[in-house]
Amino acid sequence: MQKIEIEHLTKYYGSKLVLNDVSLNIADHEVVSLIGASGSGKSTLLRCVNDLVPFDNGVIKLDGLSIHDEKFSRHDLYKRLGIVFQSYNLFPHMTVLENITLAPCKVHKRPKNESVEYALELLGLFDLDGFSNAYPEQLSGGQQQRVAIIRAMANKPDVLLLDEITAALDPELIGGVLSIIKNLREKGMTMLIVTHEMGFARDVSDRICFLDGGQIIEEAPPAKLFSNPENPRTKQFLQRIIESGRL
Repeated sequence: MQKIEIEHLTKYYGSKLVLNDVSLNIADHEVVSLIGASGSGKSTLLRCVNDLVPFDNGVIKLDGLSIHDEKFSRHDLYKRLGIVFQSYNLFPHMTVLENITLAPCKVHKRPKNESVEYALELLGLFDLDGFSNAYPEQLSGGQQQRVAIIRAMANKPDVLLLDEITAALDPELIGGVLSIIKNLREKGMTMLIVTHEMGFARDVSDRICFLDGGQIIEEAPPAKLFSNPENPRTKQFLQRIIESGRL
């Protein structure tokens, strides 16, 4: 079953064409990574999926329904499509537990004791036991990123959207965050990931899409894309990645 269907998506910023007739399906429990040079449209596509960025033409469907269908409230959409950014966006005046339980309690009206119980369960899963009463400034970058992922997970989303979540981290912190994502994959979480970490994309993805000039110009399983790309532009991009020692 297709969890997300993106059909002929077009997006302009002013007169600049950022997404050019993009179509992509993501099956339930599938992990798809978007790779490509900066400015290729990856993050814009990701943000269109949960309607953070309006698009000009095309349709995005979740479980067969357009995300603009009247059956979807905005709150329902944001509950079902969790998104995590490279900037953690944690509220500095709130504890870790308050950051995590804010949306479930205030927006989705879940009982506080239920929200707290689930938050503590997630903190344990992400090796953050004992940090519930800490403030963001007391955490390392890797710990803050894990809290941001937990906050998105606290709404029990159907799909997790990850936008360059390791870009702001020191190299020594990246491995811990990526291992968490691999763990979520093993648990069956559907994910759409924008990343520059090619090794991670190779290890965690069912499919990888290479974007260039606002289009998906090649799409394949990791083994195929990295070992035998067909499009000359994909070959050029990956060759530069290999030369830089990032794959």
